[in-house]
Amino acid sequence: MTASERFAAVVVGAGPAGLTAAVQLAEAGIRIALVDAGPRPGGQFWRHAEESGTRGQHDRPALRRLLRELATHRSAGLVDYRPGREIYLITGGPGERRVELRPTAAVVPSEGESVIAERLLLCPGGHDRQLPLPGWDLPGVVAAGGAQALLKGQRTLVGRRVIVAGTGPFLLPVAVGLARAGATVLGICEANHPGRWLRSAAAVAGAPGKLVEGAGYAAGLARHRIPYRSRTIVGEIRGDDRVRSVRLDRLDRAGNRVRTGIAELAVDTVALGWGFTPSLELIMMVGAATGLGVDGSLITEVDDRQRTSQPDVWVAGEATGVGGAALARAEAELAAGGVLDDLGRGSGADIRTARRANRLRAFAAAMHRAHPVPAGWPDWCTPDTLLCRCEEVTLAEAERATSELAARSARQLKLFTRCGMGWCQGRICGPNVARLARRAGEDHDDADDLRAMAKRTLAVPVPLGELARLSDPGRRPR
Repeated sequence: MTASERFAAVVVGAGPAGLTAAVQLAEAGIRIALVDAGPRPGGQFWRHAEESGTRGQHDRPALRRLLRELATHRSAGLVDYRPGREIYLITGGPGERRVELRPTAAVVPSEGESVIAERLLLCPGGHDRQLPLPGWDLPGVVAAGGAQALLKGQRTLVGRRVIVAGTGPFLLPVAVGLARAGATVLGICEANHPGRWLRSAAAVAGAPGKLVEGAGYAAGLARHRIPYRSRTIVGEIRGDDRVRSVRLDRLDRAGNRVRTGIAELAVDTVALGWGFTPSLELIMMVGAATGLGVDGSLITEVDDRQRTSQPDVWVAGEATGVGGAALARAEAELAAGGVLDDLGRGSGADIRTARRANRLRAFAAAMHRAHPVPAGWPDWCTPDTLLCRCEEVTLAEAERATSELAARSARQLKLFTRCGMGWCQGRICGPNVARLARRAGEDHDDADDLRAMAKRTLAVPVPLGELARLSDPGRRPR
């Protein structure tokens, strides 16, 4: 194994936040490493097939500019871009973090490598939040984000007759994108009501670009004749060897089911999305402080320059609270400015960027208030509904752990039932297990429950041989 190269700053993630930060740091003459799990820059938001370039992307001019500037800085030797690398471990302390990398399937197999980071700027993004429901383990059930990723990255349809369900504005581009690509989208089932946005009219008015974007999606729904059903959920997914149909149920204002079986639709695919939740593996690995966000998710706590409780770590994007690409880019500008200040190369706080970030945060908070995950979702499930698909733990087994074994925390539920011990390591079921723990007991900390399900010794699965190489005496910094 070769010696580890040292960088003044290592940027993790090449989505909107990571790209923005990397370019800003390189423009200031700082030599950095940009590490990303994807095969090409853009992240989930700007995911694209190689042959399609940037066609059809949101805010295409910004993406093209960032890609052009990234290429320029790479040619100048200011950006060491490492695509197709996952970070599985970060060791060391402030100013001397060793970041362990391993290749993904997107690159030619090779040995692991590491870099030494004097400063870390983490932009890990987030992933789809999911809720259990009867039949969600059938083939043909996908995350809404997964459906869009396949479409944008591989130009592949997840199915031909699709229902899109859950909550949040992200359901709109997923449905329109699938319909535009040739799928028959039988509708969007939105658990909440759009009238909830009226409670935050000022925040919505402060982000006019979002209104224009929403109007575009509404036009797309009309063009493709996609029904939009508010206060409606997919109450059951039916099928034997795969998805065959769905049953739709009606909710009241509080998210309680008030009517079962308002319709049954024949489908081959169900795309479910209940918003997003931050990816915090690396944040917790470096010991940065976390807390509860507006939507009840665990988020990274940062100051007005995106600096965490660890003096050498900055975080931007969804890991500080899900708010979309525009907010992620604004936070990345603030974070990169903070890193430059720390290097003695900055020019102080950018008031305009800070104001833009605050407006977008207000809009994000309004979005979370308009599209909460209904608290009564456990009542939609049957006793044999799988809570943890990896370990095949049913809701009944989890509820027995709370009623008979007095489990009162997410960690206790995990120990008694193995929820969160499977392949996804609690990324999918973790927030739902925490919700059941909250329901079972009054005296506990919601943030601690979520931390218990989010903290991992290794961020991703690695071969034992990779761990053995960590003791290689040749792994010295240079």
